[in-house]
Amino acid sequence: MKSLAIYFSMGMVILCCSCTPKTSDHPQNWSDKKLTAWYNSGEWRSGWEIAPDESVNQREMAIQYLRNRERWDKAFNFLKTSDLKNLETGRYELDGDSVFVTISEYMTKNEEDARFEAHQSYADIPYLVDGEEQIGIIPLAKTTETVPYDTLKDIVFLSAPENNYHLATPERFFVFFPGDAHCPGVKKDENQTVRKVVVKILLP
Repeated sequence: MKSLAIYFSMGMVILCCSCTPKTSDHPQNWSDKKLTAWYNSGEWRSGWEIAPDESVNQREMAIQYLRNRERWDKAFNFLKTSDLKNLETGRYELDGDSVFVTISEYMTKNEEDARFEAHQSYADIPYLVDGEEQIGIIPLAKTTETVPYDTLKDIVFLSAPENNYHLATPERFFVFFPGDAHCPGVKKDENQTVRKVVVKILLP
């Protein structure tokens, strides 16, 4: 869309024509058809063949990916090219504090010992390399804060009226944005040791 501005300077009329971005190009304004086509193309996964869980917010994924493609590409390239089964546990920095990875092994918890959490500054990409666990997922707006937000750790703990469990396995990955409260690490049937990779991406 072009806009025309008129300026008066020293008795002269100056016409200035400027262009503004088309709002229709923003993922927030995409049609459902366009959004689905983009999401299903998988271009945002950098060729990583693991499937996203159905819980992933497709529109938020498009917004955040296109807002900072470089960080997301680093994250998914790491997941695609790394030997996730054999890397040592610990932290790996892909771009300082802007994109980093934690690899951990732990025993899944009983439901009564698990709690919901959410983040404000980072998006999470959790992927269970070995084993299986349940992850509760619910909109942040439906939760109640139980432990205040910790700025340094970027985490708040919450309670929720329902668990809405999704099964995490090596066949799928998740993406959590600030609006997604999640309760990870809950046992499925029996407690078991699992291996998990979480890529954390600082949001603009």
